[in-house]
Amino acid sequence: MQMIGLIGGMSFESSAVYYRLVNKAVRARLGGLSSAEVILHSVNFEEIVALQKAGLWDAAADRLARAAEGLERAGAGCVLICTNTMHLVAEPVASRISVPLINIIDETATVLADRGAKRPLLLATRYTMEHGFYAERMRRHGIEVMVPDADGRTVTHDIIFSELCAGEVRPQSREKLITIIEKAKAEGADSVILGCTEICLILDPDNLPLPGFDSTTIHADAAVEFALAGMSNTLAA
Repeated sequence: MQMIGLIGGMSFESSAVYYRLVNKAVRARLGGLSSAEVILHSVNFEEIVALQKAGLWDAAADRLARAAEGLERAGAGCVLICTNTMHLVAEPVASRISVPLINIIDETATVLADRGAKRPLLLATRYTMEHGFYAERMRRHGIEVMVPDADGRTVTHDIIFSELCAGEVRPQSREKLITIIEKAKAEGADSVILGCTEICLILDPDNLPLPGFDSTTIHADAAVEFALAGMSNTLAA
């Protein structure tokens, strides 16, 4: 089993979800009391948010790249940035390490394409919905994402940062997100991407007006697939 390196803390609420998902997947695959080989570098999210708000993406990239370098030195065989938004700087981070950086956008796009989804609604932070990096990378896989209108983007962003990142899950906010999804369905969306790693705290992808794809689960599953690749052959030997 290869060690999985996680860059977390953005927020720690979703990092805890990653840890649980990765370990549950390894136990399901290997049985018994099996768990994952994981190393986590959890950053101070307040510092990252300040860089986001100031538009200092190069500084944010350097901060995460230094974390990735440390994970590689500690023995990680792959690295995950445990947030969709900071994949805006995924390429410069990946360029600083020699092990694979498993990209949450690519992994999510692959699952959507396999399921025949072509026009998903993206629910995410304002940065992810508006900066273009996410939509551009999805297009490489033949997928055209939709985003909510301006009011919907504000509502979604505020729910993520003001509530979910602080560990608050409010039923009224769930209803607001469902309304946004229903509107997108009427406008031609064929699916919905939970494109923020906290949204799985409030929305069940299997209980939505459209087929749902949880990027957090998809990303964690991809890490486990990487970590366990070839392991059955090793055990057989």
